[in-house]
Amino acid sequence: MPPTDLDIGAVRRALAGGAIGCRISYHASLDSTMNEAKRLAERGCPEGAVVIAEEQTAGRGRFSRSWIAGAGGSLLLSVALRPDIEWMPFVNMAATLAVARAIEVLVEGPVTIKWPNDVRIGGRKVSGILVEADSSAARGGYAVVGIGVNVGMDVSAHPEIADIAASVCADANGPVERTPLLIDLLRRFDELYSAVREGRSLTEEWSARLDTLGRQVEAHWGNRVLAGLARGVDERGNLLLDRPDGSTLAVVGGEVTLAGTRPGTD
Repeated sequence: MPPTDLDIGAVRRALAGGAIGCRISYHASLDSTMNEAKRLAERGCPEGAVVIAEEQTAGRGRFSRSWIAGAGGSLLLSVALRPDIEWMPFVNMAATLAVARAIEVLVEGPVTIKWPNDVRIGGRKVSGILVEADSSAARGGYAVVGIGVNVGMDVSAHPEIADIAASVCADANGPVERTPLLIDLLRRFDELYSAVREGRSLTEEWSARLDTLGRQVEAHWGNRVLAGLARGVDERGNLLLDRPDGSTLAVVGGEVTLAGTRPGTD
């Protein structure tokens, strides 16, 4: 069943009084919600402002990959925040956990996280998160968190991702509507971000969902490819990689694939 149209008025009413969702900007089409949220942040928008688009003409994920999403079949949004720089790893955890929690109540399959921030249903990607920050004092310092969720997109219509992508509707245990899903996601993000601001760690819950751990992986980090066993993560979410020579390396924000697969295909 395809998702129904978003009721932005209902979203605004539901999020009134919270930090995330204090201002909502809705667009039928944008180049990128990330770009628009950055523009708003640089103009001094309040923390928690959300940009939503039905369609992106230049949407992107991590490592500047394009984000495939048909108009009206996904949730495409970015949130402007002003966190302290030391909170950044936990902002990523908050966003990822918010998405995972919101989706898992709707679907049959297990909802896990591929390190560091892909949300997956049964091992297939249903959501990606992108965090970009500008700590420049001249710009006021901000972070923009981009979230894309495949809600009703028919992944079989896109051969390049059909084997690795999932959609909420395809795995749902009942009808899915985008409006309540978006409200639930942003409420959970608000709650988790508040926990980060209060100094509470999200690492334990976040790491418990990582399906990367305990597996042989290849970490593509800059121009280097580092193979080893993904043993765990440290408090800030860096991947601890046990290498064949007996050393352990903490990988920060790299691309991780199962050994023997191409980046972005597992």
